[in-house]
Formats: sequence, C-alpha cells, structure tokens
Amino acid sequence: MSTRELVVLGTASQVPTRHRNQNGYLLRWDGEGILFDPGEGTQRQMLRAGVAATDVTRICVTHFHGDHSLGLPGVIQRLSLDKVPHPVHAHFPASGAHYFARMRHATAFYEQADLREHPIAEDGPIATGKLTLEARRLSHPVEAFGYRLIEPDGRTMLPGKLRERGIAGPDVGWLQREGRLGATNLEDVSEPRPGQRFAFVMDTRLCDAVYALSENADTLVIESTFLAEDTSLAKDFGHLTARQAARVAAESGVRQLVLTHFSQRYPDPGRFEAEARAEFDGEIVVAQDLERVQVPKRRSFPTRQEAP
Repeated sequence: MSTRELVVLGTASQVPTRHRNQNGYLLRWDGEGILFDPGEGTQRQMLRAGVAATDVTRICVTHFHGDHSLGLPGVIQRLSLDKVPHPVHAHFPASGAHYFARMRHATAFYEQADLREHPIAEDGPIATGKLTLEARRLSHPVEAFGYRLIEPDGRTMLPGKLRERGIAGPDVGWLQREGRLGATNLEDVSEPRPGQRFAFVMDTRLCDAVYALSENADTLVIESTFLAEDTSLAKDFGHLTARQAARVAAESGVRQLVLTHFSQRYPDPGRFEAEARAEFDGEIVVAQDLERVQVPKRRSFPTRQEAP
C-alpha cells in the first residue's frame, strides 16, 4: 500500500522556540522521501519522528537562509554514517552553490553516500520519471525557489466493464499499455484518474510563481510567517501572511492547506487558523512539530484546466 504523508520536523521561522524547531519537512510519497529545507536541529527531529537517513531520496532547499539550510551538514554526514545505499539527489538555487559546498564539507568525515548535486538556475522541471518535480523562482531578498510535485494523470480500470467484455489476466495489462485490445478501447473499460499534486512554498512575497506552484494542489505547504495586521512588515521582509496564503489556496483550487513557518511574535497558533478560515473553506492544518499530515485521497473527478 502506498504511503503519502508529510512528516513535519520543524515549524519555526527565523529562530526556534521552546515548542518549535527550525524548518524541516519530509514528504513520503510511495518510494520517495523528499526532505525539504532542513534547518538547524533537523537530524535530531528526524530521530524523534522516526525518520531514518535511509528514508531520504531527495533534498530540496528553497534558499540559503539559515533556518532553511543549517541542518544540511548533519543530515549529509548522517547519510554517510548510515551508509545510505541509494543515490540522494540535492536540489538548490544555483546562486547558492558555494553555500551548499561549504555545508557539505563543513567538517571532516568519511564521505560514503552518493549525494548528487542539481543546482537550479531557471524555472521548470528539475526531475522527471514516474513523478515530475518542478521549481519556480519566488520573490525573496535572496534567490529562492518553490517546488511542485506532479503525478501524471492515469486511468482506473472498471472491473464490471472488464467482465462484460471478457477481459481478464494478462489482457488487462496489455490493454493498459497499448490502449486497445481487439474491439475494446481503454476508455471503454476505465475512467480518468487525476494525478495528485503537492506544492511547497516557503519564504516569498505574493507573486505569480506562488499561484503557479499552488494550482490544483492536493496539499499545499506554505509559509504564513505573519498575520494580516503585519502585512506591510511581511512585504518588507519577503514573506506571506496567513490570510494571503489562504487566499492563494482558495483561488488555486487547493484541497488541503498546511500553514507553517510561524514568527515567534504570535504565541497563539489559533490566530493563524482563524485568519485563514476567513478566506479558505477547505482543510486547514496549522502545522505542529512532529505532526504527520496525510495527503488527501485522490480526487474522484478531473481537476480544472491548469494555466500554462
């Protein structure tokens, strides 16, 4: 059975608090384990959350501010210490490649892991295969990219229709691969199965990329550093408010909104949910450290047409 869940490792913004570690998010997606923005303390949070180094197949860094990347040295060294047997692909802004190199070799260790660097210089797909991983440039004081995971659309076979036409066993696989078996087309015995979408949007002002990343997302993980009362402050420092994040979700057809990256100036997390609820009537999660958030089940109907 496939597993699609977000393991929240940290939810603070610039500095950790007594209850919130700096950023860190592990997306389990079938056989993939994508670690987003490992801030300081991520290695210990992984231990507390039951996440092993061998679970990580990709590391995606949005930008090189410390709360999103200072956990890299420990995580990278742990990959070698635990002799992770598979390649781990690392994606990050190309303009910060020198920061990544410094953190990769921050101290002496015996490097055994196969860590493959993939600097990002422009918008578009950065990994393809069974899933497509895209990156888009955000609006922040330093270069930052958001990420979007896309599962291709497919079709769900209908057992009753297959029985009516006497199709069973290996013939089902043939029909799925070739699209036609005798007088039967694939469309005759199946229905559309929309692929799922996951979006990860960290430090940014409102910009076109935020909407492009969020479009039709089943789960949108998005920063909401500030509340609406501090909108001007958010804009000055390149961040979003909870209200802005929720409005993006509402306008983009998002199903599940995960708010995170909270400023320590707001002691009551309930205020973020209340503000978001005024804009968005879907599922809202105000992320807590060590929480596990399940990706919603597949849509039962096609998504609306996405913008090019």
